[in-house]
Amino acid sequence: MSKKLIAFGILFVLLAVGLTACQSSEPCPECPEAEPCPELPAAEPCPECEVCPEPLVAEVPFEAQWAASGHADATAEAFRHWDEDGAVEADCATCHSPTGYQDFLGADGSAAGAIDNTHAVSNGLTCVTCHNDVATTLASVRFPSGVEVSGVGETGRCMVCHQGRASGVGVETAISDAGLSESRDTVSADLRFVNIHYYAAAATLYGGEVNGGYQYTGMDYEGKNSHVEGFESCTDCHNSHTLEVKVELCAECHTDVDSPESLRDIRMSGSLSDYDGDDNVAEGIASEISGLQAMLMTAMQAYSTEVAGSALAYSETAYPYFFNDLNANGTVDEDEAVRENGFASWTARLLQAAYNYQTSLKDTGAFAHNPKYIIQLLHDSIADLNTALASPVDLTAASRNDAGHFDGSAEAFRHWDEDGEVEVACARCHSADGLPTYLANGVNIATEISNGFACSTCHDVENFPALYTANEATFPSGAKASFGEGNPANLCLSCHQGRASTVSVNRAIGELGDDEVSESLRFNNPHYFAAGATMFGTDVRGAYEYDGETYIGVSPHVALGATCATCHDPHALTVNTSEYCSVCHAGVDDITAIRVTEGDFDGDTDSTEGLAAEIATLEDALLVAIQDYALNTAGAPLGYDAHTYPYFFGDADADGIYDTDEGAYTSWTPSLIRAAYNYQWVQKDPGAYAHNGLYIIQVLYDSLADLGADVTAFTRP
Repeated sequence: MSKKLIAFGILFVLLAVGLTACQSSEPCPECPEAEPCPELPAAEPCPECEVCPEPLVAEVPFEAQWAASGHADATAEAFRHWDEDGAVEADCATCHSPTGYQDFLGADGSAAGAIDNTHAVSNGLTCVTCHNDVATTLASVRFPSGVEVSGVGETGRCMVCHQGRASGVGVETAISDAGLSESRDTVSADLRFVNIHYYAAAATLYGGEVNGGYQYTGMDYEGKNSHVEGFESCTDCHNSHTLEVKVELCAECHTDVDSPESLRDIRMSGSLSDYDGDDNVAEGIASEISGLQAMLMTAMQAYSTEVAGSALAYSETAYPYFFNDLNANGTVDEDEAVRENGFASWTARLLQAAYNYQTSLKDTGAFAHNPKYIIQLLHDSIADLNTALASPVDLTAASRNDAGHFDGSAEAFRHWDEDGEVEVACARCHSADGLPTYLANGVNIATEISNGFACSTCHDVENFPALYTANEATFPSGAKASFGEGNPANLCLSCHQGRASTVSVNRAIGELGDDEVSESLRFNNPHYFAAGATMFGTDVRGAYEYDGETYIGVSPHVALGATCATCHDPHALTVNTSEYCSVCHAGVDDITAIRVTEGDFDGDTDSTEGLAAEIATLEDALLVAIQDYALNTAGAPLGYDAHTYPYFFGDADADGIYDTDEGAYTSWTPSLIRAAYNYQWVQKDPGAYAHNGLYIIQVLYDSLADLGADVTAFTRP
């Protein structure tokens, strides 16, 4: 038997035994009962799920406003011009590329003030173009003329681009480079039209301060245009994102304004001149500018044909704007509006005028930004062309400037341009803010330079059109005078009183003898238009009054209740001849012919001539006496010039008049000082014959007598 079979048998026996045991009759032990499971606490109900918010989308402030503006117009030539080039050239990138603007400012970490590289063509200006740390904190802006304007605030970022690309300085440089500085009517192939570029609003706004237009030698120009408080900068009037004018704010004062177009009809109360000579002083100031533009174009076309030898025409939309007028019809026809036909017969005189013409057109809001400056540029351009024309454009009815109070180009307001502010002693009467500051505080302080007076100079803007209240005025002599408590004309007296008096002249003379020449003496100037002091006569002692003599006091006009504003329009400053003067002086058209007192004061046997003529004779006699005394008593000849400070000069050639190489007169004596003071007083109050004519005759007579002149033919009232 094999070993495998033996093993299998053993296994079978073991299985059998095990099976028998499992089938035993003894019961199996009982299993213990399991402990019941503890009850689990009821599950907390699941919280209800909140509605998930919509995915956050970043909102760009004012995006919709910006998207509708010219700054975002991706189709505009201002951004599409360089598509073929593939990049915006450096000279243009500052204003026509977002990255270029930041490059120019140095906001990208580069040096500020220049761009050395081209920049990518863009689809408009982006937010970061203007909203960066450098743009929002600009301290100053430099204009093409080289003038840098500081204190520009946040709108400096607007001014960086809206200033044009040329200036009057650039025009003159082009003329000089062509060798035409001394030959203004010579055609030169080296001259090309100088284009100011587009929307140079800041250059217009700052006017003569930045020389954006071509400013003619010897002429004064309005500086920065001053509006009312709160409307002085770009974003005061324009929405910074849509660029639209805030018409609703304009309408608060200009009640007829209801659209941007209606702004053209605005004309300020101080704009009473007929600038274009069309006998319409009610039309909007924009129409006055349009009238002058048409007159200038007429002058340019006449000049181009008559002097330059080639007919000229202008297109506002086609570069280079000025073209040869091949058919001489005065307009640019379609076949003429091509670059190859660009006008090329430029002279210096024609280039200056054309530049100003373009300057007036390419700032479409010039009528609001600084209309008086534009009017001055246009007027001067016409006047300059006229000097070379056989048939000049008629300017006789056209006015360049406003009446004195609003003539921002006058020396009375431009004198302090180089100083940057009007000094304390002058601010009350030579700035827009000086008088209200004085009335409110009783003191004078230095003020900003202004383009003449503003409405707020005399009117309380919080209660407009009410005037400020002044009950009296204190004159240089220390005397006080008034037209009556609260009378508005007292405001006039605040300035029209002169700056000297009998008191100040006597103080300057001191104890010197009448004929004693002294180096300590200087001419004591009474200043200008001291009408108020003339009117009140000896009550305020404005003119020099000699010891021992009696003088007339307040003018009879004042005694009858007449005031400055009775006879003068406070805005136009014209005399209300027909309305008031004729009431008493019937049939008088010329107020200089009026006289109210019998007698021949000047000794010419004519006792019917106007009081103005009597005074004029005495004035002439006094100047002769002054010059005779200066030569024979003071020992040095004297000349006089009414328009040149300090008015009295050493007359080296003894011709009696001022020559530019003659200096101030220095051989003063007390007698000469007194007489010269009174002569100047009458010169500087041209209406003295009406303000208080008899008082003036008295001071002239006494001045003649004090100098030892023969007064036997004269009569002292």
